[in-house]
Amino acid sequence: MSLKQVILIRNDLKLPKGKLAGQAAHAAVEAVLRSEKDIVKAWRVYGQAKIVLKVNSKEELYKYNMLAKDAALVTAVITDAGKTVIEPGTVTCLAIGPDEEDKIDSITSDLKLV
Repeated sequence: MSLKQVILIRNDLKLPKGKLAGQAAHAAVEAVLRSEKDIVKAWRVYGQAKIVLKVNSKEELYKYNMLAKDAALVTAVITDAGKTVIEPGTVTCLAIGPDEEDKIDSITSDLKLV
C-alpha cells in the first residue's frame, strides 16, 4: 500500500517562500494529528511522502476540502493568525491525508505542483 499526504496552497495569495513553507508545515502537522495512528505509523515507515500542489482561490481550496471529506479522508484547513504578511483569518492551505495514494489522487490528480 502506497501512502501520501497532499498539501494544497492558495496560489492567488502569492505567499513568500518562507510563509508558504510555514503554512504547509502547519497543515501537514494538523492533518497528522487528526489521522488514525495506524495510518500515520505506516506512512512514517514508507518515508512520509508529501506533495505540495496549488489551487487558485479559497473557493477552489474549499471545493477540494469537501471532495476529500466526502471520500472520508482526513483534512486540515489552515487559517493564518495574521502576524506577518497576510491579514488575520486568511485561509492559506489544506492538507489531505496521509492516506492511500489512489484515494487522494482520485481527488487531486488534476492539480499542478507549486
